[in-house]
Amino acid sequence: MRKWLSSGLIILLFFIFLIYKNEVVTGAAEGLLLWYRFVLPSLLPFMILVNVMMHTDTISILAKVFGPLMKYVPGVSSKGSFAVLSGFLCGYPMGAKVSADLVAGNQISSTEGSYLLSFCNNTSPMFVMSVLLLKFVPEEELHLPFFLILFLTPLLCGQLFRIYYMHGTSGAFAVKAFPSRNPLSRREDGFPEMFDVCLMDSFHAIVKVGLYMMLFSILIRLSTALLPGRGLTKTLFLSSLEITTGLSLLAKLKIPAGFRYILLLSETSFGGFCAIFQTSSMIQESGLKILPYIAQKLITAVITSLLTYLYLCSFHPAAFS
Repeated sequence: MRKWLSSGLIILLFFIFLIYKNEVVTGAAEGLLLWYRFVLPSLLPFMILVNVMMHTDTISILAKVFGPLMKYVPGVSSKGSFAVLSGFLCGYPMGAKVSADLVAGNQISSTEGSYLLSFCNNTSPMFVMSVLLLKFVPEEELHLPFFLILFLTPLLCGQLFRIYYMHGTSGAFAVKAFPSRNPLSRREDGFPEMFDVCLMDSFHAIVKVGLYMMLFSILIRLSTALLPGRGLTKTLFLSSLEITTGLSLLAKLKIPAGFRYILLLSETSFGGFCAIFQTSSMIQESGLKILPYIAQKLITAVITSLLTYLYLCSFHPAAFS
């Protein structure tokens, strides 16, 4: 029964693509253009550099420097601190990719990998500053508070998630002994061979990101054409699919600025379902689970909304009028 249902849905989707071919072509072009103009140049160099670091002793050097600083907050191992740095500085889906690579390479335990995934796979600071704040928050006095809310909330939630992951342990994450499945595990080849592996792994990852952006851009176009009405419910659904388009849709809502900002920061914190699918593709070979990650992102988005509401009520109550 399930097989027939899946086949029927795929056939239905095929005919929808044929009937709404203009929306499909337009959506695909928009998604690929967004990937080509913004994501590819801003993310691919960091992917290559991070992969090179994981092949060499660079990650060990960074672990020695930042490991002691992150031993208690956010409470990760020395190698795990590299995933925190990558996730917070580079943005989606680097936090997930580095966490998964460290688990698959037997550098950290799967428990620590799950913990890292719960809080260090976030929207990049560059995206927050250049897109969210610059385009959709005209009040400059709100930029720094919103920036701090977005990047301190995952750390705060991480401490809550840590209680769950540390339950029944000795108080520190331990590396478990299981075979490495990571194609980026350290090799004894020369630098050209190693660098070629880094390039191909980064290329494979960035192409996945682009394809998911294309598919979700198509989905947004089709949903806009097929779903009736233009109400708040439809806007919230469409905005949850992909973060860049989602922020543009939320910014156009005719509601008080305070409520609009709460939705904008919540969307930025959640990242959208496109980012979830990108994350899922990055962790497939590591054994990490996507469902707990989704629940944790939802919790983080809710707490982000709450903190934004409390801040605006305390210092900018006029925003809700």
